[in-house]
Amino acid sequence: MKILERLTPDRPLGVDFYRNSTDAPACARLKVWSQGRPIPLSERVPVLEHMGFRVVEESTFRVATPTGDASSAQPDAPVWLHDMQLERLGGGAVDLDLLGRRLEAVFLMAMRGMAEDDGYNALALVAAMPWRDIALVRMLSRALRQFGIRYSQDYMWATLTRHPAIAERIVALFHARFAPRQGLSVDDRADHETEILHEIDTALDAVDSLDEDRILRRFVNLVLAAVRTTYYQLDRDGLPKPVMAIKFDSRRIDDLPLPRPLYEVFVYSPRLEAVHLRFGKVARGGIRWSDRPQDFRTEVLGLVKAQQVKNAVIVPVGAKGGFVPKQLPVGGSREAVQAEAIASYELFMGALLDLTDTIAPDGQVIPADTVRHDGDDPYLVVAADKGTATFSDIANGIAQAHGFWLDDAFASGGSAGYDHKVMGITARGAWEAVKRHFREMNVDIGKVPFTAVGVGDMSGDVFGNGMLRERTTKLIAAFDHRDIFIDPTPNPGRSFEERARLFALPRSSWQDYDKSLISAGGGVFPRSAKEITLSKEAQAAIGLKKERVTPAELMSAILKAPVDLLFFGGIGTYVRAPEETNDQAGDRANDAIRITGPELRCKVVGEGANLGLTQRGRISAALAGVRLNTDAIDNSAGVNTSDVEVNLKIALGRPLRDGRLDRPGRDTLLASLTDDVARVVLRNNYQQTQALSLAQRRGLEDLGFQQRLMQTLERRGLLDRAVEMLPDDVEIAERRSRGVPLARPELAVLLAYAKLSLSHDLLESSIPDDAYLGRELGRYFPPVVGERFPDALTEHRLRRDIIVTQLANSMINRGGPTLIVRIADQTGAAPDRIAAAFAAVRDSFDMVALNTAIEALDNRIPGDLQLALLEQVQNLLLDRMVWVLRRLDLSGGLAGIVDRHRAGIAAIEAALDHVLPKPAQLARAGRTSELAAAGVPEQLAQQLADMPQIGGALDAIRVADRVGRPVEEAAATWFAVAAHFDIDRLSIAARKIVVADYFDRLALDRALDQIGDAARRITAETMADGLSGPAAVEAWTKARGSAVDRVRAAVQEIAASGLTLSRLSVAASFLGDLAPG
Repeated sequence: MKILERLTPDRPLGVDFYRNSTDAPACARLKVWSQGRPIPLSERVPVLEHMGFRVVEESTFRVATPTGDASSAQPDAPVWLHDMQLERLGGGAVDLDLLGRRLEAVFLMAMRGMAEDDGYNALALVAAMPWRDIALVRMLSRALRQFGIRYSQDYMWATLTRHPAIAERIVALFHARFAPRQGLSVDDRADHETEILHEIDTALDAVDSLDEDRILRRFVNLVLAAVRTTYYQLDRDGLPKPVMAIKFDSRRIDDLPLPRPLYEVFVYSPRLEAVHLRFGKVARGGIRWSDRPQDFRTEVLGLVKAQQVKNAVIVPVGAKGGFVPKQLPVGGSREAVQAEAIASYELFMGALLDLTDTIAPDGQVIPADTVRHDGDDPYLVVAADKGTATFSDIANGIAQAHGFWLDDAFASGGSAGYDHKVMGITARGAWEAVKRHFREMNVDIGKVPFTAVGVGDMSGDVFGNGMLRERTTKLIAAFDHRDIFIDPTPNPGRSFEERARLFALPRSSWQDYDKSLISAGGGVFPRSAKEITLSKEAQAAIGLKKERVTPAELMSAILKAPVDLLFFGGIGTYVRAPEETNDQAGDRANDAIRITGPELRCKVVGEGANLGLTQRGRISAALAGVRLNTDAIDNSAGVNTSDVEVNLKIALGRPLRDGRLDRPGRDTLLASLTDDVARVVLRNNYQQTQALSLAQRRGLEDLGFQQRLMQTLERRGLLDRAVEMLPDDVEIAERRSRGVPLARPELAVLLAYAKLSLSHDLLESSIPDDAYLGRELGRYFPPVVGERFPDALTEHRLRRDIIVTQLANSMINRGGPTLIVRIADQTGAAPDRIAAAFAAVRDSFDMVALNTAIEALDNRIPGDLQLALLEQVQNLLLDRMVWVLRRLDLSGGLAGIVDRHRAGIAAIEAALDHVLPKPAQLARAGRTSELAAAGVPEQLAQQLADMPQIGGALDAIRVADRVGRPVEEAAATWFAVAAHFDIDRLSIAARKIVVADYFDRLALDRALDQIGDAARRITAETMADGLSGPAAVEAWTKARGSAVDRVRAAVQEIAASGLTLSRLSVAASFLGDLAPG
């Protein structure tokens, strides 16, 4: 009667395991009371079999219950009693005194759906394991499935139930690591773990099966790799939370697929499974609703790999999460499915926050409610992704309910954030890459109509915004998951207007396109069609000479179409390398459509979407002549915008807390900064693609340094070339012999890794605390924020990280991916000193303004000339950085160094008309005229023509300081020395020497540096008697006699006779002999 009285509509089941006095030890009996309906055998029997029982016989009765019982929530609801006789599978006694309550709990939880029904439930019978501990073991097994273990769930539960003592010890090890017992010291906890591990190791020695041994050790390994858990947390009612989460140190997990994140959180309940991967303590990335229950981590890993590279431009490193709702209503409405997905998402976000520390208003870290085997970890930021585009406010509401310090900065893009689709920011960023590709072919797509095909539809953010970037776009074909659109000869203006209408139409599809506006032979065809008849016009437009085609054939043909642009804005991987299989592409849904890189006939690929091509596919396309970057480069504007939003909200959190700003005022301020944020973000897209073009322009010249960079990163454990599809040393040697440099997609990966490694190194140094370099903080935020709330920037929680990110981006964008390894190998300097030298040279020569002026010439001068001018500035930067590191003491602060040299450079530039020798004057005037004739504004043309002379300004300033004379006199003498020995011609010829070998490159740079050293010493000597300019050189030469004449003749002969590296080294040695250091 007690069980009957406890039955309610919410808890309609009651159970009792018992035994009759005549029953055998291996037998047990079970009574199940069910309110509201009888439970079919088909529901009961599998649960009991998974628990390790066989149902021998069963009887069902309807129970007469008293009517009108006020204590019952549903007094007239019928109750059924199922009485079953059970027998233990495999024999063996059933000790109900020990196991009865635990068996009842497991059965009830499985029947209620609060525990999954599988073979792990037998652990209650064979190992006396409580149902929550069984759920823990099941969670570890589900994690192992996602981590790529090759054994099935059935095999793993069979193994644990076959070795119940070891299974129990594995759970005991977990409790020893994490049970929140008061008064247990760290050492005591570690000692207890060691004892249990010894017991497990001893027991494993008796396991005969190698596979079973491996399975058991993988469970042990997961427990040891765990650093936090929510397992012991209780809800407001004091009950265990229904969702469990474990945070792992990914580097400690055995056999984990590469690349390994720093941390990952696995989240489990019968309702969902989820994973969140992070490559650093400060990391961000989107949360995806996955439809791949068996391998969603593989999907997320592929995305976070791209995210990690993409995040090189922002403060956090890469992160990504994915969740699989396991109880979506079968056959349910769209609304019902969405509701369950949202509920799963909420559980996922709550579990992540339950594991994460937070920060108090005073800056103190408040630990999460868990035993921690890692340090403080309070930074957790998420973003939207596939299926979660509208979930940001949901996530922020959960963060606010948790009291999480980031408040509504936890998930970017919510109602008080930047709407990426409204801004069109991801597509606009990708379009910067597209414009650059065409601009470097001397095509201005803002004015010249161009043909395009694409993947996506106008309702989508990236594709829709992308196809509205230019009115000159002639979209001849596109497809999404529903339809195929073909418009063989579109009118650019009318088709643009129609695409804009579809973009504004909620949930539009290609079927909504006004068919009367489609050119002759075009149409919209459903992908579900058995066959499509192509007109001659359509065949000609997409380059497919076939009248009747399947939808798959047509979509493949669209990807291969002979057009100007292929733009990816939809989900899927459509291009692989010839040597790759479709399985390796990892997108089975598009196997029938996918093509190879060399089959592309477009001129340019724009990757607005993620993973449109495999990395090998990109490389093969690039080697075949297609212009493209990577998805991480092209569509980084979205993550960049989100990061700026988060950091703005963190900054404004200070005035928000102290009352200088209220919430509506903050939201208004954020909205007013939309255009400023977009400008900052798009500037990054512009400069990153420009950095790639400059690196590509250097070609084989930089291959040695690129190889050196890869080797250095590998030794530090920061790069796995195989994972990133970068060539090994053998392949590099083979490419060098064929004269084939790295492809642009490979350079894109190196660019990202160069930034990430430099950021890491600078963050560990005192560079972000330098007052001069701290100015980078002001360049990150819109000016109005610093003007109104200066302390919001100086006291920003991520101040050091932002400074480092800004500086690292500027350094690598301007100096190239190999900047650090190149300068370090030439000077032995550490990254922090290299950063200081970079800032000193950049600001002394006012290179920001100079580069900006050259960049303003987009589509006004030939693309190759524009890159050549930028390369000229880059060469000056690299050369003078080495000079600074070898000759200046940077420890006293940069401000004084920059002020002194900027003033000296300006003085020399103003005096060039008077101090340059006649031949140099003529060359300068000729270069100015040449540039002006090519479309360069006269003032800028003059600056660029001055650059070869201005490069020696630092030497002249140093000589002036040494001899105590005006810098103009030192410059006149420096130029006279250079003319006397033909040093300018020697230097120009030296830069044309092609060297692919790393050590030859070092030797070339060192020889040039030695020539500069010798020239500086000679200049100082010639001024010793009070003379300057040509007169000083003439007097010095006369005094030294024939020794100078011999060296001069030898150097001039070397410069005129076809310069080689060995000859250059000889010239450097001759000049050095004239003025020993």
